[in-house]
Amino acid sequence: MNAIATTSAEQAQQEIAEEFAFLGDWTERYQYLIDLGRQLPPLLDEYKTEAYRVHGCQSMVWLVPSGNASKMHFEAISDSAIVSGLIALVLRVYSDRPAAEILATEPAFIGTIGLAKHLSPTRSNGLAAMLAKLKGYAAGAGGG
Repeated sequence: MNAIATTSAEQAQQEIAEEFAFLGDWTERYQYLIDLGRQLPPLLDEYKTEAYRVHGCQSMVWLVPSGNASKMHFEAISDSAIVSGLIALVLRVYSDRPAAEILATEPAFIGTIGLAKHLSPTRSNGLAAMLAKLKGYAAGAGGG
């Protein structure tokens, strides 16, 4: 296996799982998500448009793609603290990767860290909508 400077999407998911394993209960895990969300860079207002809005989310979420099939970059933000934390995890796994890797990567971390069981149905639907939009951008870039 050749050494790569950046981690793969799978390695990023493993690191997320390890971080969450260190946290005790879901009160701590939600706080960690909120902290991650606060670290997201702000999104310029010019991108907070209908074109970039993720529909299916209860809160407002915007997802902005850039790059091309060899390396796609995503910026995203939400008006909800916990959703911003979920965005931070999604971007860690999927941003700055080739479109083909994005399409090939299932979001296993959602189940691994127990998010699936601890998110409300509306947040789960919103997360699914965000992943679908992100993968749609990757497919459109020529990753599939």
